[in-house]
Amino acid sequence: MSRALVWFRRDLRLDDHPALQAALKAGHAPVPVYIHAPEEEAPWTPGAASRAWLDRSLRSLQAELRRLGSDLIIRRGPSTETLLSLAAETGAEAVYWHRLYEPASIARDSATKAALKSQGLHAESLNGALLVEPWQVQTGNGDPYRVFTPFWKNARQHLEGNRPLPAPGLLPALPWHDSRALASLDIDDLGLRPHSREGGWDVGFWPHWTPGEQGGAELLQAFLEGAVHGYKEQRNFPDRTGTSKLSPYLHFGEISPRRIVQAIHEASLPAKIQPDLDHYLSELGWREFSHHLLYHFPHTSDADMNPRFAAFPWADVDASTLQAWQHGRTGVPIVDAGMRELWATGWMHNRVRMVVASFLTKNLRYHWIHGARWFWDTLLDASLPNNTQGWQWSAGTGADAAPYFRIFSPVAQAEKFDPKGIYIRRWVPELASLPDAALAEPWAHGELLSRLAPGYPCTPIVDVKQSRAEALAAYSS
Repeated sequence: MSRALVWFRRDLRLDDHPALQAALKAGHAPVPVYIHAPEEEAPWTPGAASRAWLDRSLRSLQAELRRLGSDLIIRRGPSTETLLSLAAETGAEAVYWHRLYEPASIARDSATKAALKSQGLHAESLNGALLVEPWQVQTGNGDPYRVFTPFWKNARQHLEGNRPLPAPGLLPALPWHDSRALASLDIDDLGLRPHSREGGWDVGFWPHWTPGEQGGAELLQAFLEGAVHGYKEQRNFPDRTGTSKLSPYLHFGEISPRRIVQAIHEASLPAKIQPDLDHYLSELGWREFSHHLLYHFPHTSDADMNPRFAAFPWADVDASTLQAWQHGRTGVPIVDAGMRELWATGWMHNRVRMVVASFLTKNLRYHWIHGARWFWDTLLDASLPNNTQGWQWSAGTGADAAPYFRIFSPVAQAEKFDPKGIYIRRWVPELASLPDAALAEPWAHGELLSRLAPGYPCTPIVDVKQSRAEALAAYSS
């Protein structure tokens, strides 16, 4: 039986895996391969939280492959040379993989495909991450979209019949090389887990998450049975489970967007929640739009999409102020709660992401790249397209962005979306004794704050109202 390498990257699942199915359909025995070469993704090499998740996700995938009679061969890069070596070792005739859409990955994959073909190998990349390829959707003039609504209206026309593929029930055993099993690293050899000297900072993640394909499937089912009912409104409140929380699973490819869409369409859900379903599908659409933008405008991972912001008077960064924002010590409770949730769980509620981003880019007037870099290192769902689009949207510098002069009031946001202070009290426990009326703006209740929460900053690191006025003045200039 002929053999083919199936190169796993951020597609760590067996369900709806077009590359694996293509190898099987061509009559090949698949040889699953993971190559660790993070340096090839520079300058956006995976952050610490992503590496911690990857460790557990690889273990889950390897266990499932073994259950089906195969295994995961693990090597270190460089990717092209490693694939050529493995092809020679196994006698593989072909290599299949799923496309990635970040600038560094596109360049690497193009060179890899050319090198494999030059050696007589069949090299094929497929779509395993998106509902619609970035080049499939374009304006009437043939240009990429810069506005979400017409993009998603067009993209939805491509979804009909785009059904997920089933997982294999059994896989061929791996070949042997010179009477020996194929050499493979142990997952521990990759050094993905935080070192003990780092204090095991990720220990708080895992009560909230179960990395791997099964964890994603269970979370999707829980969402369809629970939070999808009322999603359109409840998703804005950080004190409750109102979202799917599938973003890390999508980022690592432990669940495919096609599987999510099909599950929604096949679920026995009442007609009255159709607005909730449509809104959730539009959130998947924003993920598609983010990939569309980064593919067509690759410079935006580091630079403003709107060139006018090249002349914007961003403030010089003060290291201690930036660190106070990063670690939730700004003196603004909703901001501090979000940053502490991120540090403790590797995730932050989307409404709060917008609040903390507005605070950084407008109240502190720091360029969004400083926030993007911190999120990249601490978020479990640190997708470069999503991270870039989210930060440029909040900063007002990107495509279809909120205008810069739309400055989120952290006080008003807390009063509206955490009216009982449940979220703030959970993540900023030193404020737990304050009455609800004082939680959003404790500096306005100085006596209460000093008496009931003496360990919390008595004033914010920046005057919220004055800094808003200064940001508007900077924008006007």
